[in-house]
Amino acid sequence: MKGRTVLHGVFAIVALAGLVGSSSTASAADKVVPQSPAEVHLSFAPVVKKVRPAVVNVYASRTETRPQNPLFDDPIFRHFFGDEGATGRTAQSLGSGVIVDRSGLVVTNNHVIEGMTEAKVALSDHREFETKIVLRDPRSDLAVLKIKGGADDFPVLELGDSDAIEVGDFVLAIGNPFGVGQTVTQGIVSALARTQLGANDYGFFIQTDAAINPGNSGGALVDLDGRLVGINSEILSRSGGSMGLGFAIPVNMVKSVIAAAKGGGGKVRRPWLGASLQNVSQDIAESLGLDKPVGALVASVVDGGPAADAGLKRGDVITAVDGQEVDDAGGVGFRLAVEPLGGDAKLKVLRDSKPLDLSLRLMSAPETPPRDPIKIKTRSPFEGATLVNISPAVVEDMSLQDATKGVVVADVEDGSTAANVGVQKGDVVVAINGQKIDNTRDAERASAAKANYWRLVIQRGGQVIQTVIGG
Repeated sequence: MKGRTVLHGVFAIVALAGLVGSSSTASAADKVVPQSPAEVHLSFAPVVKKVRPAVVNVYASRTETRPQNPLFDDPIFRHFFGDEGATGRTAQSLGSGVIVDRSGLVVTNNHVIEGMTEAKVALSDHREFETKIVLRDPRSDLAVLKIKGGADDFPVLELGDSDAIEVGDFVLAIGNPFGVGQTVTQGIVSALARTQLGANDYGFFIQTDAAINPGNSGGALVDLDGRLVGINSEILSRSGGSMGLGFAIPVNMVKSVIAAAKGGGGKVRRPWLGASLQNVSQDIAESLGLDKPVGALVASVVDGGPAADAGLKRGDVITAVDGQEVDDAGGVGFRLAVEPLGGDAKLKVLRDSKPLDLSLRLMSAPETPPRDPIKIKTRSPFEGATLVNISPAVVEDMSLQDATKGVVVADVEDGSTAANVGVQKGDVVVAINGQKIDNTRDAERASAAKANYWRLVIQRGGQVIQTVIGG
């Protein structure tokens, strides 16, 4: 494959200098097996020395306040129980991160800092810095921090190309497992394009057998040229420790998040397909006359959206995006998510078993109608919930299923009435006391009405829930 180096593991026939910075390239056919014992006595140390300064430990925290108990006014009580319990406790999270820009931009997992308000990083040389949380992207499970202070000349990890790696390639995982300090493990790429994990909205992972444990999240997965190919994110484990099933977010997804952070928007804007997709099962493949169950079946198309404009129709099967074959709906989502806005993407499609090439406009989902967020403050089951109007952009942002219009719960305040009665983020509000809810103003008026009891109709996860709550 073009752009690949000759060196692919300890079984290499090149000098150690090639591990550190060689830019020579060769085809996949040039890979060779060791011919003598001397050829297997090489070391990963040069790669580690190159990349470890750019891998950091991430410590995130949040102070949770609570009403002060009068007992804490007693100095004797404080002597035995301390002042910390008087005002609150500190929630903490531990993970890893990667410096990707000399100004101090650090990429980590969103779940490392989820719900946290503060974060600091520790470099391999033991320096510690406070950071600012620049961007959170739950859909990709990535986040970006900005180091405060320093000389704006931090060590940086070079970004590779996750589409260039192959199953069997050697990789190194670097992070802070269990908080013991920076640790390096070695393995191979076990599989590519794992899409059935459900760990994030794009679920398109690099699988590796390099040991990854709690605390490795947000750390680096690098190739043997010292280039970042993924951000370690998930493990599958029965014991809580590594069982050789680690998963990393491909660096090509990371690049789009970095670009958004540098752009200063605080949010990643991605192309919108304007169609719903489903995986092709064996039965579907047979009914469509396909040789094998691969690709993504177009289940519905939004009028006036990019898919409709491109000519996609219900029943079409997307098999490739910009020359990259896709096995399922998750593959299409990932391939579009890493594309920049503007321009077009080339889709390969099967329609009635015949190949077809279509051009898709790469545009973001529109905010029509406007979100018009309303936080319900009146006494009702939705008190403490923030509601927004549903638009294509909201559907994308919140990964809503089977909802294209109406009102959705965007946030629920901790300890609020809404939280206590079980209202959840992502609930679509269909009706309140028999009144159909078309927009947030309808919901605000219905919630302000006096009532002895509340009849609610909510759509959650594709199911309609009807319930009655006392006033």
